[in-house]
Amino acid sequence: MTTSFGPSYVRAIAPYIAGKPISEVAREFGLDEAKIVKLASNENPLGMPESAQRAMAQAASELGRYPDANAFELKAALSERYGVPSDWITLGNGSNDILEIAAHAFVEKGQSIVYAQYSFAVYALATQGLGARAIVVPAVKFGHDLDAMLAAITDDTRLVFVANPNNPTGTFIEGPKLEAFLAKVPRHVAVVLDEAYTEYLPAEKRYDSIEWVRRFPNLLVSRTFSKAFGLAGLRVGFAIAQPELTDLLNRLRQPFNVNTLAQAAAIAALNDRAFLEKSAALNAQGYRRLTEAFDKLGLEYVPSDGNFVLVRVGDDDAAGNRVNLALLKQGVIVRPVGNYGLPQWLRVTIGLPEENEAFISALEKTLATA
Repeated sequence: MTTSFGPSYVRAIAPYIAGKPISEVAREFGLDEAKIVKLASNENPLGMPESAQRAMAQAASELGRYPDANAFELKAALSERYGVPSDWITLGNGSNDILEIAAHAFVEKGQSIVYAQYSFAVYALATQGLGARAIVVPAVKFGHDLDAMLAAITDDTRLVFVANPNNPTGTFIEGPKLEAFLAKVPRHVAVVLDEAYTEYLPAEKRYDSIEWVRRFPNLLVSRTFSKAFGLAGLRVGFAIAQPELTDLLNRLRQPFNVNTLAQAAAIAALNDRAFLEKSAALNAQGYRRLTEAFDKLGLEYVPSDGNFVLVRVGDDDAAGNRVNLALLKQGVIVRPVGNYGLPQWLRVTIGLPEENEAFISALEKTLATA
């Protein structure tokens, strides 16, 4: 007799596939780690700011003790920066943690969650992990169709995920359109506005989502220190919402989910405006270089407001994996997105100038021999 452990909806989940680490590619293809370029995981190519490194070094003497479970100083810094009370803030082990906690806090098994086609894979994983019903709304030009998402909300819908900018496509929803959407969502349906890449937006595209939190009690804004702030390896995310929502999140949040070093580094990074400006400027420069190269090669790409670009590298369903393998053999790691239903495409993180050039050179060689 064969026993299957766990509910069927958990067994049906396809585990999240992270970008290949440099060490794995080096072992697999016999390459020198120092010469490998990783443009797969939307990390900040500048790495961790020096201010955060110094803060971590100072905090290291406290590692024999548990972290501050309430992260008083970090929440105070976030409270001051965003002009909200501390009890409007929930911390996560990366914003991925926030997304998962929100799904568990707001949705019961059998109820529904609405999100867009080609949006972050964790939305689907969180939905499946609950035994909830996914309502996946077809994308328009690789982005969110807000009118269709609004129409897709049913009596049993309890949560809507919206990513802006969106990952993996990089599409952006203009502030007024998003605000109008939020005004129409029923108040018993929570909206998670996932803004992992918001710091890369140019000034003319920015909007005040924190002001929306004050107006819409069903809105939760999720952000991260993993991208523009350069702290991906420390896993720090946070949510801003009114207390009715944050109270639920904190009932489920794991104690000590943000460690001592991460808390110290996040405070420093939050206040390092020079590093943030340098990161955004470097990203804009790299975006121009990559898209110029794609134009020259005659490749279709999706205009992006994140720190990555989605580019089509062929017409057949094996194109993404084929080109990805060829790039890996040359020591360049990018992200195939067949798991998103985009098998002809690759997502490329914007790197340092020399990393971008290495990718372009490897791509040109690959396409020339295809």
